[in-house]
Amino acid sequence: MFRSVLRLIRPTQWLKNGLLLAPLIFAGVATDVHRVELAFLGVALFCLLSSAVYVFNDLFDLKQDLQHPLKRNRPLPAGEISRTTAIILLVLLTLVGLGAAFFVNMSFFWISVAFVLFNFLYSIWLKHVVIVDVMSIAISFVLRAYAGALAVDVPASKWLLINTLLLALFLGFGKRRHELVLLEEGATAHRKILDKYSPYLLDQLTGVVTASVVVMYMLYSFSPEVSTKLGTQNLFLTIPFVVYGIFRYLYLIHKEDQGGSPTRVLISDKPILMTVVFWILTVIIVLYVL
Repeated sequence: MFRSVLRLIRPTQWLKNGLLLAPLIFAGVATDVHRVELAFLGVALFCLLSSAVYVFNDLFDLKQDLQHPLKRNRPLPAGEISRTTAIILLVLLTLVGLGAAFFVNMSFFWISVAFVLFNFLYSIWLKHVVIVDVMSIAISFVLRAYAGALAVDVPASKWLLINTLLLALFLGFGKRRHELVLLEEGATAHRKILDKYSPYLLDQLTGVVTASVVVMYMLYSFSPEVSTKLGTQNLFLTIPFVVYGIFRYLYLIHKEDQGGSPTRVLISDKPILMTVVFWILTVIIVLYVL
């Protein structure tokens, strides 16, 4: 039962909520103990809310998953967890997450509510609309970044939000391409929206977003406004890690048939993992040491 609950709430996906820490680091306030505590509390609460969204999605898609050759093995359609138990778990996760968010601050509470409602809407409707499905996933990441800024009471950097949006679009289109190519004829059965895409279209969309991610991050790194705000002109030292990480991910999608789960790639691909680690270390050194 416990393992089934873990599979239902998908703790492996909690890594995405680490994005809430970005405003803390890039605002230069990571030495403020109180704000660090608030930032990690925000991460924990978004983990609960993310799990609530996953449970809601599985409940809403239960009938379709029962007919699916792979998804029918999930805890709910497989009968490992009853629908009643899942509903109780959904309510508990949502109430605890939003209830605790209320005590962080009101702005963080309302962005948490928006995150939950938007993702519920995604499960019900948005994921069935071509292109909007991937844009919705990207907006969900933007809400995470914005929530991180509100949790520690710092201005939400437009640069951070734009870069988050573009990177999430890049990962989202890459994931759609991986699913479409890997599953081939069975792609539509796995995810109906894939019928609206083609590998060529996804390559075009990915190409546009890839260039946008790299250029926007470079503009951010060299921006006089950002340099003045952060008190350093050395953020450009992080550019090679971003460029390599993007190119490595494209390599994994096109040559290694990976990319279906960005979280899994981050954990399992050593070059990607080391790139992220070195990027984070370089950011910390540039902002807090040099």
